[in-house]
Amino acid sequence: MRVATFGYQTWGHKTLEALIESDHEVVLAVTHPPSEHSYESIWSDSVEELARANNIPVHLAQRPDSELIEQVKHAEPDIIVANNWRTWLPRELFDLPPHGTLNLHDSLLPKFTGFSPVIWALISGEKEVGLTAHRMDDDLDTGDVVVQRAVPIGPRDTATDLVRATIDIIPEVLIEALDLIESGEAVWKQQNLADRTFFHKRADIDSQINWNWPAEDIDRLVRAQSDPYPNAFTHFRGERIRITKASVSAGIYGGTPGRVFIHEGDGMVIVAGADAYRGKNHGLVVERLRTEDGVEHAGKDFFPRGGGYLT
Repeated sequence: MRVATFGYQTWGHKTLEALIESDHEVVLAVTHPPSEHSYESIWSDSVEELARANNIPVHLAQRPDSELIEQVKHAEPDIIVANNWRTWLPRELFDLPPHGTLNLHDSLLPKFTGFSPVIWALISGEKEVGLTAHRMDDDLDTGDVVVQRAVPIGPRDTATDLVRATIDIIPEVLIEALDLIESGEAVWKQQNLADRTFFHKRADIDSQINWNWPAEDIDRLVRAQSDPYPNAFTHFRGERIRITKASVSAGIYGGTPGRVFIHEGDGMVIVAGADAYRGKNHGLVVERLRTEDGVEHAGKDFFPRGGGYLT
């Protein structure tokens, strides 16, 4: 089939790469200009560079406009494939090709519609993440599904591990979906939107640790904000510190949330949980942290003894 791609960053790059290596013909690559936003500068493989290296026409746009629509009309695609296109597409555009638009979204829709789905899934305690190929419609990530693949979340997986895993399955999900559509064998499954969960874009404040959370939840937040993402952070004696490695304590520790308490294993236990005063909670063991000067510290070295609070 003749395919026009809409994509950005590594997700769009992997999608375009899979199409170049397939039997399908890429007739246009639409992508966003480079961005300095903290989340958009991560996983920043260039769709534009890959397209130009393969003599594929490129159109740069922040959002759809009349020029973009004319470019797509001129390319005459059989289908549009979108992955990590950052702005809404109007029906005039997504319904333009005979087969409409196939969108790839890195969650198991209808769960984790919206932004940063892998990070939110890990934070919220899900057992798996995944990738969904679905037909684009008027709302965000709500169209009928043709192919889904799940990726289990391991007990110590980080967001980086899981993002890599979902990116790795883009080619198989995409090509299977296109082959089913081209052959007329695609079975489209309507999403149960009563089960839909919709998450917003992440900002700096979303990475701040709340010591009223249970230690298990804070541990997942730390793993969800693994390098190269902006790390989970807290403050100690007025200084911002980033927690880069942590775990749930073996022991039970009571007191006030955020208290720097006692060494356990390779780190310092921080009391956690709004009801920590009941003496039934595990703490968070801070094993590695990074100060604002970029220096990495072992938890035991940065906290040679208990005392004080993280806020």
